[in-house]
Amino acid sequence: MADSISTQDLARLLEGSHQIALLDVRRKSDFEQSPRKIAGARWQDPETIHDWIDTVPKDQEVVVYCVKGGSVSQSVTKQLKEQACRVKFLDGGIKAWRENEGAVE
Repeated sequence: MADSISTQDLARLLEGSHQIALLDVRRKSDFEQSPRKIAGARWQDPETIHDWIDTVPKDQEVVVYCVKGGSVSQSVTKQLKEQACRVKFLDGGIKAWRENEGAVE
């Protein structure tokens, strides 16, 4: 899917010198149950996107993720695209990231 990025591609971007804004957009209850994030990610409550959408950089790539890469991150991706952000969602979410040995903090 054009709007998604694989865990392998994200790992390569994070290892390189690319400037990426990484947003954890898991629902608050999901984040509180498991607060570990992909290193460098900033948690943003998807329920309050209108409060923080203007803080997302438009001059760099943005990657968002939720638990499984489903409706939450896809909805946030759609809204950020409407604001002219260069954004993709993590295919499989943080679940796939952890299954592929991705580091969390």
